[in-house]
Amino acid sequence: MERENITIKVCMGTGGLAAGGEAVMTAFEENLKSAQLDASVSRHCSMHKVGCRGFCARDVLVDIIAGTDKTTYEYIKPDMVPRIVEEHLVGGTPVKEWAVKDAYHTFHEKQVKVVLADCGEVDPEDIDSYIARDGYTAVRKVLTSMDPEQVINTLEASGLRGRGGAGFPTGLKWDFARKAPGTEKYIICNADEGDPGAFMDRSVIEGNPHSVIEGMIIAAYSIGASKGYVYIRAEYPLAVERLRKALSDARGRGFIGEGILKTDFSFDIKIKLGAGAFVCGEETALIASIEGQRGMPRAKPPFPARKGLWGKPTVINNVETLANISCIIRNGALWFARFGTDKSKGTKVFALTGKVNNTGLIEVPMGISLKEIIYDIGGGIENGRVLKA
Repeated sequence: MERENITIKVCMGTGGLAAGGEAVMTAFEENLKSAQLDASVSRHCSMHKVGCRGFCARDVLVDIIAGTDKTTYEYIKPDMVPRIVEEHLVGGTPVKEWAVKDAYHTFHEKQVKVVLADCGEVDPEDIDSYIARDGYTAVRKVLTSMDPEQVINTLEASGLRGRGGAGFPTGLKWDFARKAPGTEKYIICNADEGDPGAFMDRSVIEGNPHSVIEGMIIAAYSIGASKGYVYIRAEYPLAVERLRKALSDARGRGFIGEGILKTDFSFDIKIKLGAGAFVCGEETALIASIEGQRGMPRAKPPFPARKGLWGKPTVINNVETLANISCIIRNGALWFARFGTDKSKGTKVFALTGKVNNTGLIEVPMGISLKEIIYDIGGGIENGRVLKA
């Protein structure tokens, strides 16, 4: 097997790390060196850490890609690595008994990946990995060939609604903020995910932070904002760490900061760590927290799009909403609108947990039934029991 054809991807999201992903990656690195194969954690070689692959119950998941052949291994432990290196990487024969089984493919069969398309594929700590998969091309397109009204019209035509729960049309919210009086405006990414058992936003930021940053840049351009905040739970240390690095790398490449891509548009993003209060997931309480006040909701109207952070027009979108933006700009409104239902377009990310056989992170078209999620994707109730609703 030619060295340059070998790519190894190890799940290093929170779930993968909890299952021993770091030790697995170290084992691969050590065994590859002893086998005199060219692989390391460097982006210039063939080993990559990736975010959540979705099927968290089967971690640690490892992809071995040789040319066009891809084998995914499940439940990998460090002591299994020498055999994989010897038989698969050196000998060219996959270790079939450790490869994923039918349940892995069934788990993904009814899913549609938009937000999660690059999670588990890109290295979240390597901006070049994101750029190689068309990352930041939407920002370039917007800044060089679209005016703010065209961007908003595209979002309205796509039918994208806020993924934080209320389902308010995203394009309409942006339009309200764009038309609000004043030149000082803000973009806020709400990453304060407080629902029990939820890990959707955390996984997106851990696995593909640049997709969220790119969405914020496009939002800022559309409404005329020059400053943005990501309000994220301090209890998400890995997500915070990877977001910090992504922001630093994006700033270094000219995607945020002064004169983005040599245009007259400037925008920068700061991280605000939440203190863990569940109520701060509500947008007005979140605003109060950023301002240094007690995180308490206030009555609306006025809505944040007219009077938000520091009393200025503010757009607040959650992680998943913003991660959809670059996909829509790159592929078009009609592409996005073909998923989902007449009134609810696109896909939705869910954390599938509890008493089901297949737990993990899923992305499904809007309108899918609970039966399909629980039985077709989730594999049914544990121990063959019947669902009681």
